[in-house]
Amino acid sequence: MLVDGLLTPQVHRVRNPLTDETMIAPAPLVATVLDPRERAPLDVAARGRFLPVHAESVTQAIRAVRERPVNTVLLSANQIDASQLAGVSTLVSGFPGVATVAVVSRYSINTTERLLDLGACGVRRVLDLNARDGWQELRALLGDPTTPVAAHIRGRVLPALDTATPSCRSYFDALIRLAPSTATVRALAGRIGVSPSTLMSRFFRARLPSPKRYLATVRLLYAAGLLRAPALSIADAAYRLEYSSPQSFGRHVRSVLGITAAAFRQRYTLETALEHFVARLIVPYRSVFRTFRPLDYGVPDPGHLREAFRTGVRRATTRYSG
Repeated sequence: MLVDGLLTPQVHRVRNPLTDETMIAPAPLVATVLDPRERAPLDVAARGRFLPVHAESVTQAIRAVRERPVNTVLLSANQIDASQLAGVSTLVSGFPGVATVAVVSRYSINTTERLLDLGACGVRRVLDLNARDGWQELRALLGDPTTPVAAHIRGRVLPALDTATPSCRSYFDALIRLAPSTATVRALAGRIGVSPSTLMSRFFRARLPSPKRYLATVRLLYAAGLLRAPALSIADAAYRLEYSSPQSFGRHVRSVLGITAAAFRQRYTLETALEHFVARLIVPYRSVFRTFRPLDYGVPDPGHLREAFRTGVRRATTRYSG
């Protein structure tokens, strides 16, 4: 049985560097296979940082990774027995984008041998929670909302923006962070604190592709990242990205790229999808990005001012005519 840890909202807040305000972002999900005595301290450490999803076995942890956007899996050296090692190998090889970490909170006669077994299964990181900074290191590791796929996307897209304004860079940073759980421009605008009409107007007046196109394409970058996991099906990826159905995901792929979801998986790795995104939607608009400010909070939108002026003139004319 899968058990969510603390009943905290599955969101946390990310600081907007332009305004020092905060934006709502999904809380990192962490699947665990822990000794029951290790769960309560982890739940306390999770407050405001991440949401633990406790599993009774590695098989259940794999199910959690398949069905939910899990960033990290914690495996207790005291809870994994020899019968579960094959499952650990499947977890590590089948989901390369999910970090698998061994943790030790107490030592027994079998601890060292079990850690060696986990290493042989592909687990490359161990955290000793008995160490002086063990829990602090764990909180820092698990509280980072940036998944490996998100980090890879950011590492390619943000440098490609070249001399873009801080506002523009912050917008793309927020877009990359929020895209996996944000399906519409209206929802994106609400989470970054900008009116949807203002956001769309700023892109239109700068003669840039629409915010909808950028959001749709970044979501496909995440899909390409998810689908590199051999153990994830297209349906799994669709539900992980919060599409209503695999068919909805297929329609989305066809509308953006003109191909089927199966062809997308065969043709696009994360790297090729990134190259396509940067070449089509970033590089041609670098000169525009140098002056583009999509997140200038509190700055009146000239398009809205012009419309308000026209409306005022029409009303005044109507009153005068009457």
